[in-house]
Amino acid sequence: MSFNIIIPELNNYVKELHPKGKYYLGLTITLFSVSAAISRPYSGKLADHIGRKKVMYIGASIGLVSCLIYPLAGTLSPLVGILTYFFLRLAHGFSAGFLPTGATALVTDILPEKNRGLGMGIWGTFISVGFGAGQLLSSWITNNWGINALFMVAAAFAVITLLVMSQLEETLPDPKKFKREFLRITISDVLERPVMPAAVVMFLSVISTGIVFVITPEISDFLGLNKGWFFGFYVVSTIVVRLFVSGLSDIIGRRKTLIIGQIFMFLSIMTVAISQKFNDAETVVLIYSIGASLFGVSTGISSPTIFAWTADLSLESRRGVGAGTMFIALETGIMVGSISTMITYDNTPDTIFRAFLVGATAALVGIAYLAWHLLKRESKT
Repeated sequence: MSFNIIIPELNNYVKELHPKGKYYLGLTITLFSVSAAISRPYSGKLADHIGRKKVMYIGASIGLVSCLIYPLAGTLSPLVGILTYFFLRLAHGFSAGFLPTGATALVTDILPEKNRGLGMGIWGTFISVGFGAGQLLSSWITNNWGINALFMVAAAFAVITLLVMSQLEETLPDPKKFKREFLRITISDVLERPVMPAAVVMFLSVISTGIVFVITPEISDFLGLNKGWFFGFYVVSTIVVRLFVSGLSDIIGRRKTLIIGQIFMFLSIMTVAISQKFNDAETVVLIYSIGASLFGVSTGISSPTIFAWTADLSLESRRGVGAGTMFIALETGIMVGSISTMITYDNTPDTIFRAFLVGATAALVGIAYLAWHLLKRESKT
């Protein structure tokens, strides 16, 4: 909730901060993703040494401070204000680089191997609820009380997060005191080789997410809808899917399940792209909503399966590093998707189709990679 409740309103915030703010919309997600990706190797390694909870505390605390400082950007000159905003997006991304990495390692520790797909589905359901509910509440809070109130609500959720975390038990068997050497990062701490297949699929699948983050609030605005409209349909469909098919990968396997998820991703992205080609407003909204629902189906299938596959492939002593590699792939994919909008999208409805083609192509590549990996693996056994 804390991370996602501010996202739908950030595009308007950037436009208000600087006269040329509309040209920097893609940087809102990109900067967040860059710092999150950079911090992942450190958070993963620290989670395996000093403990899961301490890494989570670091992330939640930085997120709280970032939310409290966002309103400052609006009180400064346009240049200084937008630079301050960009710095805060970097800091907030650092927070996101720590909290989910430590939390995922902790969840992996406590899940039984035979039910990892189901367990990750439950874990992912709560992520989706926070994600979707935050997106839906964003515009309502801003319209009634202003953007600064939205930042304070995000800060309040960060405080609640810290309070809830205090009740968790540390799952790392023998946490160590912090040492500087824990911050020495090697290539294996960035790209944990055993989990790379899952990381590749994560990267390809979330390119569409980066595009969706940037453009769907714009589409909803064009249509006169709540900026969180897309994510309202997304969250309902993804929760329903997670409740009923989270254990599917425990039965038919991770890769076969992911192929199904990527097919739905392709259908979702193409549906949203095509929706803008209709002239009738009601038809556009209907097709757009169907695309959002299909997006929820896709992530409901793929997300817990990728998490479970990462857990399967991770070495027990390096679960934090494995989770870090997976999240690096996530952030990099979102970053690629959001950057692509700066090239393909020019703030008009006419360029929406072109922007979404990038995501559709990535989904097709993901399907091809999974099919190749499945055939290659089975040919060796």
